[in-house]
Amino acid sequence: MSKKNKPDNKGFVYSTDPNFKFEEEQEEMNTLTPEQQKLRVWLDTKQRAGKAVTLITGFIGTPNDLEELGKKLKNFCGTGGSAKDGEIIIQGDQREKVMQWLLKNGYKNSKKAG
Repeated sequence: MSKKNKPDNKGFVYSTDPNFKFEEEQEEMNTLTPEQQKLRVWLDTKQRAGKAVTLITGFIGTPNDLEELGKKLKNFCGTGGSAKDGEIIIQGDQREKVMQWLLKNGYKNSKKAG
């Protein structure tokens, strides 16, 4: 595939061929069970205007399962947030609540980082 036909980071493709259709190569990713997940929970303030967020990284699975886990965590903590790019962001310092929920729901290999 030539350079002009590769997608950029926003998903756009350039081609002079009017019939060109970019087909993404996605491999089917299976979601690991909670016991197999090795999540990392930590507090982050970088590039967030000094506001603290709880960051959960290390999730291996489908984007839908990531969204579902993020929704459950946001509901339990009673705050907003988002789930994208393999990480879950929960507004505020919610490390203790997140760890409590993860351990209660079978995520035994969870790690807590500063």
